[in-house]
Amino acid sequence: MPPSAPAIVLFAHGSRDPLWRAPIEAVAAYIRQHHPERLVRCAYLECCAPTLAEAAADLIAQSAEHICVMPMFLGSGKHAREDLPALLKQLQAAHPAVRFTLRTAIGEDPRVTALIAAIACESPK
Repeated sequence: MPPSAPAIVLFAHGSRDPLWRAPIEAVAAYIRQHHPERLVRCAYLECCAPTLAEAAADLIAQSAEHICVMPMFLGSGKHAREDLPALLKQLQAAHPAVRFTLRTAIGEDPRVTALIAAIACESPK
């Protein structure tokens, strides 16, 4: 994997309901299909596996030297502002040779906002 292509962790809250994970897993599947050169894993804060530490360890075992964490949240609530940075600090301490990058919550990207608005304005089927 070239240095310009960090591995990706799609980080979400988690749920006991296995159907809840389907959209997150669909994003990972899309990345694998359309960007096969990119390593991607899903990770969850609670209620399901893998954890962020487990997903990162898997990527590092596959020679990832840079891991980009994408919070799959609509906004930057407590999990994105406090919990996730604390988890990343622990990962960085455990893997000092690996570069970790934390992205902004996906829902705060103006492209996502525009897409959600466009979908909301569509006529119901």
